Amino acid sequence: MISSIAQAAILGGGVTGGSALTQGGTFTALSLPFDPPNGAVDSVGSDTFQTPNLYGFDEDQNILIDTALSVDVGTGPAAGDLVASHYVFFDPDASTRVVGFVDFDADIFGVATSTAFLAASDFLANTGVTYLSPTLRGLEFGDVVEIDPTNPRRLLVDFTAHTPGDYVRVLTMESVVPEPSTSLLIGLGLAGLSVRRRSPENGLH
Repeated sequence: MISSIAQAAILGGGVTGGSALTQGGTFTALSLPFDPPNGAVDSVGSDTFQTPNLYGFDEDQNILIDTALSVDVGTGPAAGDLVASHYVFFDPDASTRVVGFVDFDADIFGVATSTAFLAASDFLANTGVTYLSPTLRGLEFGDVVEIDPTNPRRLLVDFTAHTPGDYVRVLTMESVVPEPSTSLLIGLGLAGLSVRRRSPENGLH
């Protein structure tokens, strides 16, 4: 049996439309620690970024939950599921629309877009990040977020935001990949087998 490690992460994304695109907005995957242009290190919310970019960062990874989580979009994870959490947000300096997408390395369970469901899932935000103005998080009327019907690992967004920005939490399934050390050992084993098969003393060609 091949041992494995679990990870679930944001792979990338893009800004494809809206006034954010004409302003040069792009998708940026943040790694902790991050330094917002208008706030303290590792803080998000309350106009800490003020750019036309769409952002995302990974929160807790592959947590075994003991109670079901409610979401506004998709199907919430059930008790006993392994859940990875990610924060996606748009914080422009004036009323701006962004159309874009975010890709993950695992299927999306669902998305918390309301203040209540964001608060209920905050136990997954175990990253050291300071979440400012928590009661103002979520989406407003007209904002759209959905799981791509042709790709369960892609989140589609269409937000119009100003102060304090739009913030959602994306819950994904676990993604299992081989450990690098295990992969290396397997590779060396196969290489050794190849050498052995070619050795004249074994009479193999």
